[in-house]
Amino acid sequence: MPDFAIVDAHVHLYDLDRVSIGWLAGAPAINRSHGLADFDAARGAVAVERLVFAEVAVDAGHGLAEARWAQEIAAGDPRLGAVVAHAPVELGEAVEPTLEALAALPAVRGVRRLIQTEADPSVVLEPGFLDGVRRLARHGFSFDICVKHWQMAYAVELARRCPDVSFILDHIGKPDIRHGLREPWWSDIAAMARLPNVACKVSGVITEADPAQWTPAAIRPYVERTLEVFGAERCMFGSDWTVSELTHRYPEWVAILDDILAGASEAERRAFWRDTAIRAYRIDG
Repeated sequence: MPDFAIVDAHVHLYDLDRVSIGWLAGAPAINRSHGLADFDAARGAVAVERLVFAEVAVDAGHGLAEARWAQEIAAGDPRLGAVVAHAPVELGEAVEPTLEALAALPAVRGVRRLIQTEADPSVVLEPGFLDGVRRLARHGFSFDICVKHWQMAYAVELARRCPDVSFILDHIGKPDIRHGLREPWWSDIAAMARLPNVACKVSGVITEADPAQWTPAAIRPYVERTLEVFGAERCMFGSDWTVSELTHRYPEWVAILDDILAGASEAERRAFWRDTAIRAYRIDG
């Protein structure tokens, strides 16, 4: 385990009395409210100094309520250092009132609009979507890219066409680990890393493997490839808790990554476990 407190760049918290999350009906193991006390119980002996709240794909119309609830948590517990909120950037100019409302919440540092659910990922290159994403820079917001491996080429082009926006690739682009596929993800992750306005979360990786028969050996090449092309200074740790609870426990993921980073320098380890997330989400500033 890391011998210093870490920053978790991707945590899901939710209060089902405050927001509606329809997709949880298909995940009964985590279909209840989860707060910081639950997170503390799950992390066990892992010392987590700060965490980033990631929007949870709440039902339509609940995005601002979710962000405001997360702001309340951040106001009461400084460990919640940043919020990534939902915003319908596909609306283009019409998303501006939502962005202004989010900008009024001090903890909000970024926006995520899920792409992984799009049957046609070319939507991210439509004029309205591009306009909405480009507007984030005016508010100082980053954009979390959440795509599956077969959508990666479109995500690369999105980041290329919005050079003034800082992007964070979630879950290393969700490679198809379950079937052992490498291409085109293997090449696309390198293309993404060549863009200077993109960083990457090493999170949600086990979820893309066989949920019943995954092994650290199956996961390792994909994590190593991500570290190779991005470098530790542009990668950050994320647990993807609570979704992670469907396949593994929190300390298990930390131990796997700690083993992969065994040969890294102290500076590289601190970048991965802390510094990249602090910089990307402007935690404490």
